[in-house]
Amino acid sequence: MKAMIMAAGVGSRLMPLTMHIPKPMVPVGNRPLMEHIVRLLEQHGCKQLIANLHYQPRVIRDYFKDGTNYGISITYSPEEELLGTAGGVKKCEWFLDDTFVVISGDALTDIDITSLFHFHRSHGALATIALKKVEEAEQFGIVITDRENKIRSFQEKPKSCEALSDMANTGIYIFEPEIFKYIPARQFYDFGKQVFPHLVKIAAPFYGISTSAYWCDTGNIDTYRQAHLDLMDGQVKVLSSGQMIYTSDGARSLAGRQVKFRDRVKIKGSVVIGDGCVIGSGVTLSDCVIWNNSIIGDDSIINEAVVGSACQLGTGVRLESGSVVGSGCRLSDGNIIPAGSKVFNTTIGDAEREQGQIG
Repeated sequence: MKAMIMAAGVGSRLMPLTMHIPKPMVPVGNRPLMEHIVRLLEQHGCKQLIANLHYQPRVIRDYFKDGTNYGISITYSPEEELLGTAGGVKKCEWFLDDTFVVISGDALTDIDITSLFHFHRSHGALATIALKKVEEAEQFGIVITDRENKIRSFQEKPKSCEALSDMANTGIYIFEPEIFKYIPARQFYDFGKQVFPHLVKIAAPFYGISTSAYWCDTGNIDTYRQAHLDLMDGQVKVLSSGQMIYTSDGARSLAGRQVKFRDRVKIKGSVVIGDGCVIGSGVTLSDCVIWNNSIIGDDSIINEAVVGSACQLGTGVRLESGSVVGSGCRLSDGNIIPAGSKVFNTTIGDAEREQGQIG
């Protein structure tokens, strides 16, 4: 079975983490999100993949190359201008010549693609959507099905009191090549807004099937951090990178290769640290994520925050809950980054907070 990975998105809601890398390359468990998807597809027999690219395409190409290291082949479909979810798939019609999977390259999941495929085939479906029960309907595209799992209608981010279902569209699909008849060529076209409503209108064999597997749309900083907490809790079956370290009081950290801890480092909750990081003396890390090759100065406190790669935090820096420091930033001694702030790397050695300049 062939598959297409949707990897063209910018990931603006994850800024500043996505200033220099595309969203599918944002790490979870010290591996890029898209690597988890590639490994999942390979496990379920999808050996021929194609990925559409747009934002920072070279980062993805250089990392995955032709896919040989993952036991599969990867072809790339560049989009100079974004074509939308359906338009991007339409461009790959020449490659997707049999029943195929479409999956987002920026969600964390361990869904059973094989079971989804069997459901699709056994129901003679043209299109099948994997659905996941959610608590906050207003954050998702909601799907309404009948007793036979045929899709009857959609609601886009409805208020909870108006939602007709609690089943969300995961962005994981199985299609027959016939789907291309409903997508015009060489123009922006969207599955959710155009293709799917039309399939409902013509009463096509269009199904939605719920999954109990883990699925998290890592579309913003909060869900990105939550994905790490879930990974550390063992809620999702993906391959992380690093050594798990447990403390006597129940805290834990996933430390990548060649991480150096100085003395008196305090770990609270669940912490993920990338390769080559240096954690200074007296540092306190609590429910945070630190990317590769960052240096955390002595006596700093990182609380429920994210630090990008190759950052240098001076002595006594404090990051409050929900704050994010983009890759390459340097924060001078004693800097305090308020809760929810985003620090961007504007030029080498300079950092600028979204709400104003910092020193």
